[in-house]
Amino acid sequence: MDKKEDRYTRSYPISWEQLHRDSKALSWRLHDLDRKWKGIVAVTRGGLVPAAVIARELGIHHIDTVCITSYDWQSQGETTILKEIRGTGEDFLIIDDLVDTGGTARVVRDMLPKAYFATVYAKPAGKPLVDAYVTEVSQDTWILFPWDSESRFVEPIAGK
Repeated sequence: MDKKEDRYTRSYPISWEQLHRDSKALSWRLHDLDRKWKGIVAVTRGGLVPAAVIARELGIHHIDTVCITSYDWQSQGETTILKEIRGTGEDFLIIDDLVDTGGTARVVRDMLPKAYFATVYAKPAGKPLVDAYVTEVSQDTWILFPWDSESRFVEPIAGK
């Protein structure tokens, strides 16, 4: 198992407002495809918030989840399927917050091979596995999502 501090040398904090703006930007990109979607499959947990924004913006009411775990707060480990979906995924959107190494994306792609896969953020290793994304970040960047953080005092760079 890789430790977070071994893989990530940068941090990219995302606010709730930025996540909403980026999810809405992904909605525009999906809307411009001019397709009629049957529904959304959100990859839990990270895909839940972007899926809600996208569902609202595209007028989609059918939302399901595929539940996969591979991260804890400090490392990425073995992928475990907690809840799967059967079918091909044709005319469905798969929504996740991030594609990182592609481990989760490969599992979901195998599960729903005809679905359209979109993420808000993408790293180089996982980027080829998704059909659309909004923002690319470097592989060595830890994205700090708003549900994983809270505001607190930070000592100035120059110190005391």
